[in-house]
Amino acid sequence: MIVVDGRTTDLSVKNFNNLEELLVSVMETDLMNQRIVTDVLVDDEAFSEIYPHQSEDIETTDLKKVEIMTMDTTEMAINITRELYKVITLMSKSGTQIAEYFRQADDAEALDMYQDLLEVTRDFMGMVAVLKSEFRLKDSSRMEKAVERLSELFSEMIEVQENEDWVLLSDLIEYEFLPQVEAWKKIVAEIRDELRST
Repeated sequence: MIVVDGRTTDLSVKNFNNLEELLVSVMETDLMNQRIVTDVLVDDEAFSEIYPHQSEDIETTDLKKVEIMTMDTTEMAINITRELYKVITLMSKSGTQIAEYFRQADDAEALDMYQDLLEVTRDFMGMVAVLKSEFRLKDSSRMEKAVERLSELFSEMIEVQENEDWVLLSDLIEYEFLPQVEAWKKIVAEIRDELRST
C-alpha cells in the first residue's frame, strides 16, 4: 500500500523493485504537482537516507506500506521565510557579540563566532537565492540590491580578516553589517506577504 498525505493511492509497493524507484515514480504523478516531500514512513517507521541513494538499496519485497507526507511548495516557502527571520535575528545578535569581543581584544572568541557568522550568512544568501529563483518574485530588484550590498560587504570583511585588522573588522560588523542585516527583516516580510498572496 502507498499512502500520500493520508490518502491511499492505486499504486502498490510490490510494483517497484526498490524504495527509490517507488519514490521517484510517486514524485512523477499528478499527486505531487507543486508539492515537496517532508516525511517518508516505511512500515510506519520514519525513513531518511543516511547516505545518498540509500533508498535504492531497500528492496520492496518485504515492505507492506509506504506513507509519504508532503507540503505545498508555497507553504514551504512561507515556512522558509519564517526561518530566515529567525536567522536574521541570530546574525544580528552574533554580529553584536563579535564586535564586542573584538573591542575587548578577545580575538580567539571573536574569530570562533565570526567563522560561524560567515557560514550562517552564506547559508542565508543561498536560501534567499533559492526563493528568488524558484518562486519568481515580482519585485526582486530591492532584494537583488540588498544581496549585492551584502555580498560586497562580505568580501570586504573577509579581506579585512585576512589582514588581521580586528578593529576595522569590528567596525565593519557593527556599522555596516548589522544595519544591512536589519534591513533584511523588512525584505523577508515582503517576500512572505508576496508568497501568501500567490
